[in-house]
Amino acid sequence: MLPAEREQYIITFLKANKKATIHTLAKEFDVHEATIRRDLNKLEQYNHIKRTHGGVVLNDTEVWDELNFDDRETSYYYEKVAIGQKAAEFIETNDTLFIDSGSTTLHFARALAQKNNLTIITNDIHIASILKSTSNQVIVTGGTLYKDNYLLNGMMTNEALKQFNPSKLFLATPAIDLEKGITHFNDTLASTKIQMVKQAKEIYVLTDSSKFDKVSLYHVCPNDTIDVLITDQTNSKVDWQSYRNHFNKIITVNLNAQSESF
Repeated sequence: MLPAEREQYIITFLKANKKATIHTLAKEFDVHEATIRRDLNKLEQYNHIKRTHGGVVLNDTEVWDELNFDDRETSYYYEKVAIGQKAAEFIETNDTLFIDSGSTTLHFARALAQKNNLTIITNDIHIASILKSTSNQVIVTGGTLYKDNYLLNGMMTNEALKQFNPSKLFLATPAIDLEKGITHFNDTLASTKIQMVKQAKEIYVLTDSSKFDKVSLYHVCPNDTIDVLITDQTNSKVDWQSYRNHFNKIITVNLNAQSESF
């Protein structure tokens, strides 16, 4: 099992059991305690867990940071693939798109392989590299390369975004909440997302359900700004009815059935 997979399973285990010891986790995943300690150190570094006397618990009330990109891409992998494929169904010929940097939007970009005559603007080098072999026009914003990721951000990125008025924006987020809307832990990255929202005609948010009921420091946009929210139903703690009342349209992909729209 890859470390990123085990880290995700540790989070799932803690969601189900609320608390665990290093010994319990080592036994659960059949690895040495030293391996679990390394996993927990990484999860603690990104503020996903908290150490307690005799064990660890989830830190699931605030979002201040994220796993690095390679880890995020393997987290909720199948949900993100399904979300990306569903989002691609909204693309029409001659669309102009902003594609925000993110692991879920990366899968959306992969799903665009058979789409033609699009103009795509992105601040993500990885997304641009995936789209380069298609017949679509791809524009990269430029800017400062963010650590541990493939995204570009900063003043140059925001100035470049002001030059475009795309028909659709596909936005990623680490945090979404009924009252606070879309938020982000980094002010520079939040400002790039805010600029994208300002420029786009229609706004689609692509996020897996682990990001729900999360609040981070910097506000990006309110829920009623979003035209379509595409997510999954894996997180059983989400009050879906309340979210339906706060959003214009929510589409949930079900890995074992057809998608639902409400």
